[in-house]
Amino acid sequence: MDRALDPSRPPSRLLLALEVRGVWEFQAFLAAYPLLRRAPQGDGHPVLVLPGLAASDVSTRPLRTYLRAQGYAAHGWKQGSNHGPRPGVEAGIDLRLAELAQRYDRKVSLIGWSLGGVFAREAARRSPDRVRQVITLGSPFANEPKASNAWRLYEALSGRRVDDWPGREAMRLPPPVPSTAIYTRSDGIVAWQGCREQESATTENIEVEGSHSGLGYNPMALFAIADRLALPEGEWRPFDRSGLRSLLYSDPKRHQGDSDTALGADPIAEQFSRHSA
Repeated sequence: MDRALDPSRPPSRLLLALEVRGVWEFQAFLAAYPLLRRAPQGDGHPVLVLPGLAASDVSTRPLRTYLRAQGYAAHGWKQGSNHGPRPGVEAGIDLRLAELAQRYDRKVSLIGWSLGGVFAREAARRSPDRVRQVITLGSPFANEPKASNAWRLYEALSGRRVDDWPGREAMRLPPPVPSTAIYTRSDGIVAWQGCREQESATTENIEVEGSHSGLGYNPMALFAIADRLALPEGEWRPFDRSGLRSLLYSDPKRHQGDSDTALGADPIAEQFSRHSA
């Protein structure tokens, strides 16, 4: 199979180079901020945001600032840079989750960007009684270990092989709480196919346009996050794509029935191929 069409391989070099779009997405976030403030308001419940590989709470500050403005008690993970599942990291997440749940006497929503989303899902699996819902941003919880352009960095930072994570196969299963996976088909860091949830009554996938590095402040992603967090506890329902939203949010089910090759296709490469044909 062509490397660009193989979902078990990392995204193409073209998509990796286009990760520079994250800078433009941050500018779009600033420009769209007044419109984003019109998203559903929050009910004050706590939200714990986990950063991606090699990133810290600094990277999630724009998202947390926005969520606080929307009425949520948004918090960082307070563990410095994310260097993967090193000793004590998951225990630290569990302690942070327990602390917030006790402080607010409410369940906590978990948001994880990239590797942070993998941690968020597993934390929800360990403590479902403390978690309201999970939202992941480009998190490769169902990917092949090396279907990423960051696997070497992961090994260097974590000190372990990328395929050495106990219970990796079980990670593909949805957590026992409502879960939303936000992803982009033009992700230049991880293969997008492995960032999607299995379908169930309490899971969903939301596709946005953009880069992996910009998902934490992508206006479309942030609006979807605000919409999901605003759902009353115990009344989760899928994201509504009707009306004008259908122009911005593609139906992720439109790929069902496609061949494996089509599912793995590089969307940017496809455009170049059509123009050069």
